[in-house]
Amino acid sequence: MNKKFFSLSIVLLLVFSVAAQEGVDMSMMQKIREEEKNNSQVAMIAHQLTDVCGPRLTNSPGYNRALDWLGSIAKEWGLNNAGREAWGEFGKGWSNEQGTLSLKFPYYENIIGYPVPWCKSTRNAVSGELLMLDELDSAAIDQAGASLQGKIVMLKPSSFKIPDAFKAFATRYGDSSLDNIPEKYMFTRSQINMFLPYLKKEYYTKLYLEKKGAVGLLESSSNSIDGTVFVDGGAGYATGYEATLPEMKISREDYLKLARLMMDKRKVEMEMNVQNTFYDSDLTGYNFVAEIPGTDPALKSQVVMLGGHLDSWAGGTGATDNAAGCIATLEAIRILKALNIQPRRTIRIALWGGEEQGLYGSFGYVKKHFGNPENMKLTPEQAKISAYYNLDNGSGRIRGIYTQGNEAVRDIFKAWLAPFADIDANDGVTLSNTGSTDHISFDAVGIPAFQFIQDPLEYETRTHHSNMDTYDHLSISDLQQAAVIIAAFVYNTAMREKMLPRKPLPKPEKFVFDVDFPI
Repeated sequence: MNKKFFSLSIVLLLVFSVAAQEGVDMSMMQKIREEEKNNSQVAMIAHQLTDVCGPRLTNSPGYNRALDWLGSIAKEWGLNNAGREAWGEFGKGWSNEQGTLSLKFPYYENIIGYPVPWCKSTRNAVSGELLMLDELDSAAIDQAGASLQGKIVMLKPSSFKIPDAFKAFATRYGDSSLDNIPEKYMFTRSQINMFLPYLKKEYYTKLYLEKKGAVGLLESSSNSIDGTVFVDGGAGYATGYEATLPEMKISREDYLKLARLMMDKRKVEMEMNVQNTFYDSDLTGYNFVAEIPGTDPALKSQVVMLGGHLDSWAGGTGATDNAAGCIATLEAIRILKALNIQPRRTIRIALWGGEEQGLYGSFGYVKKHFGNPENMKLTPEQAKISAYYNLDNGSGRIRGIYTQGNEAVRDIFKAWLAPFADIDANDGVTLSNTGSTDHISFDAVGIPAFQFIQDPLEYETRTHHSNMDTYDHLSISDLQQAAVIIAAFVYNTAMREKMLPRKPLPKPEKFVFDVDFPI
């Protein structure tokens, strides 16, 4: 017998053996794969959410375009109870109408720059000399004194090096087991509390900088390279927090050039034109929800949820962060609806707003429906949700799943992954946890909540919160694979005789992102 054929046969026998232990419907797993192969809508969904809707800053026109489109496509697919659902007050929307930056002296050059969300507009185009501060703090501002009047300000770089180009932007995990993948991107409450004073200081320093006469601020990220610009925002969306002065993020290469000119004591003149619109007619925050109703009289009141966050930053079109998660979960529920499954439990998709500012949409939804982690006063609904599945680590294919320390689901998830070993869904079921994204809101009130392990690709190195976060940096084939696996997990959870096992309830604790300062 051919050795390769023999090895494949052994693998297939193991797959079917493991899957049989959990009662996996292998014919349905194949139908899910075939529906995605023959009728995939992943590319269409991706185009709509990114190219058509544009940046989806919460409460902005792009976010509302996305909510409107989701309502129409959910109706087309025949989903139930589809539409926007309020979760509480978020604050003002914001959009940039114009953002240009140029070097005027000692020579003319266009500088690629991106206005920081929720910053103020300039008064038409403003021209001014560039002034470099050693530190962005009140002491440095006071020392600059009257020289700040009419100036565009930058901060002296701590390093004049850029990251080298010897390491690839994109990577994949190897084929070995991912069981022991380390915990990643997880912020604890103590870490957030340590970081909060820095955020507050930065916010109030920017207000002080404008008060002392500066007309603009330039910043750059130390990990920027090859024209990638990382752009996220401030606290100006929230009630009671005023917008800070006009601010633009620029590439590291341009930033270091300007700094070198300033270090030479040369006169540098810039022109900045930032025109923004704030939207305050509706401060309410909204998520999008839709369902496939359950059909089992005894189980239809129980719910299986899936989702990702719909909002994005404004430097790109929020493709990998996190249209990707929305694309894969939308495609998963479309597949299940197209197959006309009759789930025993209700299947509910939820796409969240305000994640980038602190998991606001998912946390508001959890408090409204399931309970408050601060006092652990739980609602009857909390006992009826079997699981929440989240995708929010870029557009890489699924290689496994983080169990959030829930040992009891480990073998279940191994069985559910087994039928997809041939499409790189490795035996990657780990007790580790991944970072502060929307599954944390559910876990905080004792609901089984999980984030899938994805191939890193170029998520953290290039696209996360950057101007490169666009459609062309999505891996459509990876998202198609992810949609298949999410659909399988959701189907298995909906059809299982029992709900997924739970960890002991957590103790009451102030939610990690529920702080007194918008982040």
